[in-house]
Amino acid sequence: MKKKRFTEAQIINALKEHEAGAKVADICRRVGISDATFYNWRSKYGGLEVNEAKRLKELESENNKLKKLLAEKVMENEALKDVVSKKW
Repeated sequence: MKKKRFTEAQIINALKEHEAGAKVADICRRVGISDATFYNWRSKYGGLEVNEAKRLKELESENNKLKKLLAEKVMENEALKDVVSKKW
């Protein structure tokens, strides 16, 4: 089954409907998601506005890039330590 992708605006609109008093089951049926997906969205995007959600996504991607850079540098550092520590 193909995964559906929803924009931050669509997710936040669904969450705002729930805050306004709509039932979770009705929202899930209309959007085409499961209850678990809705509650995952609520835990991640609950209380955010659309611009804040976009900023959150940007920060997460930047954080992932920095983690990759750090891992590469640590590996490089370990390789250099191995080379230096070997006896000639």
